[in-house]
Amino acid sequence: RLPHLSSIAVEASDGAIAMNAATRRHLELDTRVDGDVRTTLLGVLDSTITPMGGRLLRRWLHRPLRDRRIVGERHHAVQTLIEQRVDTSLRERFRALGDLERILTRVALRSARPRDLSTLRDGLAMLPDVRALLAPLDSPRLQALAAELGEHAGNAALLASAIVPQPPVLARDGGIFAEGYDEELDELRRLSTNADQFLVDLEARERASSGIATLKVGYNRVHGYYIEISKGQAERAPTHYTRRQTLTGAERYITEELKQFEDKVLSARERSLAREKLLYDGLLDALNTDLEPLKRCAGALSELDVLACFADRAQALDWSRPDLRDAPGLRIERGRHPVVEAVRDEPFEPNDLVFDDDVRMRVITGPNMGGKSTYMRQNALIVLLAHIGSFVPAARAELGPIDRILTRIGAGDDLARGQSTFMVEMAETSYILHHATSESLVLMDEIGRGTSTYDGLALADACARHLAATNRSYTLFATHYFELTALAEPGSGIANVHLDAVEHGDALVFMHAVKDGPANRSFGLQVAALAGLPKSVVRQARGRLAELEQQGRDAPTMPMTAEAMDSPQQFGLFAPSSAALEALASIEPDEMTPRQALEALYRLKGLL
Repeated sequence: RLPHLSSIAVEASDGAIAMNAATRRHLELDTRVDGDVRTTLLGVLDSTITPMGGRLLRRWLHRPLRDRRIVGERHHAVQTLIEQRVDTSLRERFRALGDLERILTRVALRSARPRDLSTLRDGLAMLPDVRALLAPLDSPRLQALAAELGEHAGNAALLASAIVPQPPVLARDGGIFAEGYDEELDELRRLSTNADQFLVDLEARERASSGIATLKVGYNRVHGYYIEISKGQAERAPTHYTRRQTLTGAERYITEELKQFEDKVLSARERSLAREKLLYDGLLDALNTDLEPLKRCAGALSELDVLACFADRAQALDWSRPDLRDAPGLRIERGRHPVVEAVRDEPFEPNDLVFDDDVRMRVITGPNMGGKSTYMRQNALIVLLAHIGSFVPAARAELGPIDRILTRIGAGDDLARGQSTFMVEMAETSYILHHATSESLVLMDEIGRGTSTYDGLALADACARHLAATNRSYTLFATHYFELTALAEPGSGIANVHLDAVEHGDALVFMHAVKDGPANRSFGLQVAALAGLPKSVVRQARGRLAELEQQGRDAPTMPMTAEAMDSPQQFGLFAPSSAALEALASIEPDEMTPRQALEALYRLKGLL
């Protein structure tokens, strides 16, 4: 039996926006390849106060909801906290909460420590203030959470009367319970307390009767109580002293009176610890009877912490409330990348995105480092943030139904599975083509770069056509193949956009602004120069580029049309069969005579 588990709930897959492992990795929700969590979406978004709030936020990030009613209630709650200026007051009170979820789990498993109970005591004592803050707010979700907090005055009073302000770390050390909580425990403690005065009086009497001014009465856990006399005075010890321990510079003794006192005091201490153990178990039993209401209270506090975090981030980062609609399409005005904007000092260049029935794919061209991947990721993150209940980094966001976010971004091999970079790219692309729907948001970055130029171009062209015509997904398709800009024909549902860059002398300035139409060049050599390649290499590359461009102008071109893509006239994986090979395959040498074999050889020679 697992007492800390009260029920098992099944989460329907159609209740959340689906994201596979590759998408979560590409969007850097809470992890990065370099391990720097601060530059992930979670690192920028998480200003929760409690550990349980932080865990809930992480779960929400990995499971954005499709239910617009629930998400809308969260948006309304965040807006209410901001407008009524309650979020700061809530967050101040949450600082005393601690991790109530984990504490209640330890209470259920009977492994809670005394300081866990003092934290629970302080948290329950804070609940009336939280309910008072929520009471006047006009938000269905906040009122529902206020109701889930419940009334825990009984448990709060019990813990306040039972636990000392600063309890010990371990229950076995004793000193957990406050004076006045249990009469029997108080009596045993008084006996132990009075022992200190008895020892002071005994030491004074023994010094006077023996005439030894340096005589001391002490205690250790191994030998118990003792009377200690230095070696120089040991021969003056009274005859009724019994030697208990010999040290290098002293002798330790026991008397009958001290022995009787020791038995009495040690018995009282043992009984006191046993009594505290009994009382502690009873306290855990009392809390376990109300475990379910307490767990609901902790869950409500976790959600309040996350909603207050959303309100804090919206105000600090200038985010706006998104509008989730039933009508299909996406419209994002002046959207920004939440992480890039937060970690960089210079202003972020905002950009727009529109998807509707007329345009369902945007082919993105532009220079390397121009911001194509950032633009794609920012729109996916805006959609994700909107569907967990957060405000978004945009001036305005109108979002229709989204069922999946699917991405193919970056390149990397998978050595553990024996997959090359190109194989990983194709596997992720295959997953997208098989699972994307007309309500999916798809990000495709540089498809085909892991193989030869013509293979890559052909694959990128075919994938783009499939996504536009068959899947009909909302697709951002970044590519370095300028030939793909020809896909944007009237009625195709495809449009071209590009990231702008300006040459200023020998320098290249990235504008990071998304503009309509295809890019007119790639600026690859300029980026190489920015990266620090030797000037001689860049000069040689410029010369070679001029030669290649001249060859391209001289050679006849053949546009890649849909008819050409569907044509059966293409190279197969194997060479075509020949008459000689077919004749050779029909021969059974074990059934032939030498003469028949010689005749067959001549026939084969004649077929060549």
